[in-house]
Amino acid sequence: MNRRSVFILGGLAALSACTGAVAPPQLGADGRPLPRVYRIDATNQNQIPFRVLDSVNSLRAARGAPPMQLNAQLTAAAATHSRDMAVQNRPWHFGSDGSSPLVRVQRTGYTGTLLGELISETFETELETLAAWSAQADTRDIILDPAARNLGFAWFQEPNGKIWWTYVAGT
Repeated sequence: MNRRSVFILGGLAALSACTGAVAPPQLGADGRPLPRVYRIDATNQNQIPFRVLDSVNSLRAARGAPPMQLNAQLTAAAATHSRDMAVQNRPWHFGSDGSSPLVRVQRTGYTGTLLGELISETFETELETLAAWSAQADTRDIILDPAARNLGFAWFQEPNGKIWWTYVAGT
């Protein structure tokens, strides 16, 4: 009798551990899952630029484009703009001081040619954001530009979880 009780209690404990572990995604009016807030913690902070770089280089390799490398100056320009978009509370390519992407890149001392800047305001991950950029022809062209060799990538996350992403590509 004791063995049966132990097996039954053990089985019930195992089953109870499985219930409620993952809630089904909430669906929007279009039937698609609503995005969940993605919180960037200290561990992810260091990994995010490399995940983006690896993903971008995979996309580029599939198209025969040369790989890119992270560039500190372009990343600095991207970080400045991400924070500035949050301050302005709007995703656009001009800074609160009227600066363009070209001016922001020049301010960092970058000597290459700016090829493009991608921006996003979202609660989604960097890879979901990259996928959204890749789905649109005009933004995908910036990611896959064969002349691109340098990449800057940064973000600013507000306390409510909203993330302002900025991607900068240069020669």
